[in-house]
Amino acid sequence: MAKNEQVNGAVYGVDLGKTIFHIVGLDERGAVVQRLKFRREKLLAFFEQTEKALVGMEACPGSQWLARKLQAMGHRVRIIPAQFVRPYVKSNKNDTIDAEAIAEAVTRPTMRFTQVRSTEQVDLQALHRIRDQLVTSRTRLINQARAFCIEYGIAIRQGAGLFRRDLPLILDDEANDLTPAMRRMLRQIFDDVIRLDQRIAEVTREVEGLAARDDRARRLMSIPGIGPLAATALLAAIGDGRQFRRARDLAAWLGLVPREHSTGGKTTLLGISKRGNRYVRRLLIHGARSCVIHLDRGRDRLGGWIDALQGRMHLNKVTVALASKIARTAWAIITQPGAIYERQDPAVA
Repeated sequence: MAKNEQVNGAVYGVDLGKTIFHIVGLDERGAVVQRLKFRREKLLAFFEQTEKALVGMEACPGSQWLARKLQAMGHRVRIIPAQFVRPYVKSNKNDTIDAEAIAEAVTRPTMRFTQVRSTEQVDLQALHRIRDQLVTSRTRLINQARAFCIEYGIAIRQGAGLFRRDLPLILDDEANDLTPAMRRMLRQIFDDVIRLDQRIAEVTREVEGLAARDDRARRLMSIPGIGPLAATALLAAIGDGRQFRRARDLAAWLGLVPREHSTGGKTTLLGISKRGNRYVRRLLIHGARSCVIHLDRGRDRLGGWIDALQGRMHLNKVTVALASKIARTAWAIITQPGAIYERQDPAVA
């Protein structure tokens, strides 16, 4: 068989690259029928000419774009987390062997897949990542300025709000030990922080506007501990939520359930797994912490549940348990059209 001869396979594994893509085709029995290598501009042309098939690829930058293109052609596309492909790599590793491993892994009936995201989801997720990066940059600048000041015997209180209040007073105080050069550099850092504040506020308003216009986001915000940021981040991460069979699967994907290391009939549960989307997990835990502190427990069905937990475990465990419960509630609202969170049990409301 010629190297570039067209052979229609039942399953294709694609090893993604920046410019070079390796493809391995399998027949219905799982035997390799074709191994190919294409540059980016030739890849789509190849799949346009093949019969409709199952196409698998690892979750990585570029996989979502290619998946949407192949779906538009009529192919069935499955994206696999990289850690689930690794066991199927036989012996030595190269790009072609990786593509063959992907093709084999995608046929497994118990394999877990990543949802193919819409362009709206990708845009929304990018907006969240931009905001998170801006907040991180602001925190670094504030910490840098605090470190500079402590070298001159000046301690600035923690927190962005206190920093904005204290630093101008320190810069205007001619009695402290700051040198003219250091005052100039601190003023520049302060100006950078103010510019980042403005940019963060702009992105936050954009996210809030998107949440206000989306029905699912509005329903998610009925859950205690979920605001515009958490609601839109969840929708960007999981879409319609149908890739999870049940609510607990979402909590497990977010790393909010105990890690297990059991053997010999003895169950051993460890701390939470911290797998999955760290950003969404952080937002849910912050929201849960706010609920534990501020929720009116006499007027919300979660009140008694939180009180019972606090009677037997540490506050941090209560917070993570509540975050897991919020995630499960969010899955139910996303997957059930029109569902909202009811603060009181309907039977006693």
